[in-house]
Amino acid sequence: MFIKIIVTLLVIVGALFYLRKPVKEPKQQSTRDVGKQIMLRYIIFGLIAVSMLGSAGYWYWNWQDGNLIVEVTIVSPIDENSAVYQVRKKDILNQQITTVDGINIRLSNQERVIIANAK
Repeated sequence: MFIKIIVTLLVIVGALFYLRKPVKEPKQQSTRDVGKQIMLRYIIFGLIAVSMLGSAGYWYWNWQDGNLIVEVTIVSPIDENSAVYQVRKKDILNQQITTVDGINIRLSNQERVIIANAK
């Protein structure tokens, strides 16, 4: 989270410096200067494309990992009972789980929860 804030602030500061650059009178540009500008644009667009692909890949990985179905075993030390449920990883919260079937289960502080990959 901290890295996202820093990157956002750096982009904002860079944009401010770019926009506040004084506008010069148009003069005759050499071919070398035009080539440098074109190369700079290609590099900038390439960096934008790479960052968008990286963001999309990270979003897809996070979505795929959150929808992974795992087996949750709840062991009650008082009754010495245990029950096994299939739950998506994104539906495991601090004091509650929601099964694949849509059943909400609230957990007490005394129950032990064991999470394992589904077979």
